Amino acid sequence: MKILYVCHRFPYPPKRGGTIRPFNMIKHLHAAGHEVVVCSLTRSDDMTKEAQGIAPYCSEFHIGQVDDRVQTLRMLATVPTPWTASASYFHSSKLDRTIRRLLAERKFDLIFVHCSSVAHYVERVQGIPKILDFGDMDSAKWLEYAQHKAFPRSLGYWWEGVRLRAEEKRLARLFDLCTTITRAECQTLIDYGTGAPTDWFPNGVDNMFFAPVTEDYDPDSIVFIGRMDYFPNQQGMLDFCRDTLPLLRARRPSVKLTIVGAEPSAEIRALGQIPGVTVTGTVPDVRPYVTKAALTVAPLRIARGTQNKILEAMAMGIPVVCSQIAAGGVDAIPGEHLLAADAPTEQAEAILRVLEDPSLRERLAKAGRERVLTNHAWPSSMRRLDAIIERCLAAYPSSSQLQAQSS
Repeated sequence: MKILYVCHRFPYPPKRGGTIRPFNMIKHLHAAGHEVVVCSLTRSDDMTKEAQGIAPYCSEFHIGQVDDRVQTLRMLATVPTPWTASASYFHSSKLDRTIRRLLAERKFDLIFVHCSSVAHYVERVQGIPKILDFGDMDSAKWLEYAQHKAFPRSLGYWWEGVRLRAEEKRLARLFDLCTTITRAECQTLIDYGTGAPTDWFPNGVDNMFFAPVTEDYDPDSIVFIGRMDYFPNQQGMLDFCRDTLPLLRARRPSVKLTIVGAEPSAEIRALGQIPGVTVTGTVPDVRPYVTKAALTVAPLRIARGTQNKILEAMAMGIPVVCSQIAAGGVDAIPGEHLLAADAPTEQAEAILRVLEDPSLRERLAKAGRERVLTNHAWPSSMRRLDAIIERCLAAYPSSSQLQAQSS
């Protein structure tokens, strides 16, 4: 089968949430013998150079390199219009021309799009089955941002959320099947009332790469993993250091927090001045930081879709204490596979329980790893994807039916 695969962030190297999911789909489809043609964007010469590494995992790939300064101007130009800033930010005239040429020159059996922000490239294409993987419902995320930002930025997030919600509804009706990353995101899309066939398949984790180690851990060390130029991660750590960490250190003064993640803002870097807090910035490999910790935390107030940081920690056999909303994006049972708490006092109590009870830590570590192996392994997720694709193709009219409908 010939598949045109379009995604918003170039899926190699698969180092962040927006690239891990599409990379594993592309890798799986290619390994299954399908001819996968990847079309996506990069934002620098270095990214374009790194992107070449996808070659062994697909039949061919095409890149539209853009300049962030130009893309930002595109976004600002949409403010007084109903067009979304998100689609403008991920638009490349070069990539658009490439996709049009590919569609004119070849006969594809399926078009697969990851993320609604690039659906506009193929929204008008007819005669080919099309699947749109929303992943997260971005409109809901932007509307949540609006509740946590100060005016006038809150107004900008609200306006983008409203526009995105209308766009998501419109796009869902233009594709033959739509998917999301979790049941909750799927229900959000269903509640939009588009009538579009809808399903979901989860993110997995590479449980061989993210595997337990036998090295000793530091019983006073907790760690947070995540990109620190991402607002929910920034907010989570700022709140945690202000409200929860003092409670922990009052009862266990030796507690240490390590914040591991790329591109920390000045505000996040300043957290490193707090006694016991280390901000690493970009690191070549997060695993040594996780495996040396007694537990990981994910105290997020905004968490759409699946938090890969939670899956990876569970896969490494490291207990997780997270917010209720973050736990909702993982197929795990709070209290059995991880601990979930929202209020600072509850967070501190859950963390101290793990730090002070090695048997509880061991139980959560084992249960978390087993849950990932059974419910968040890429092979099982990709089997769900295969079934979704088969469902879409089976429901799509044959060429003769399409000709009869048009005559």
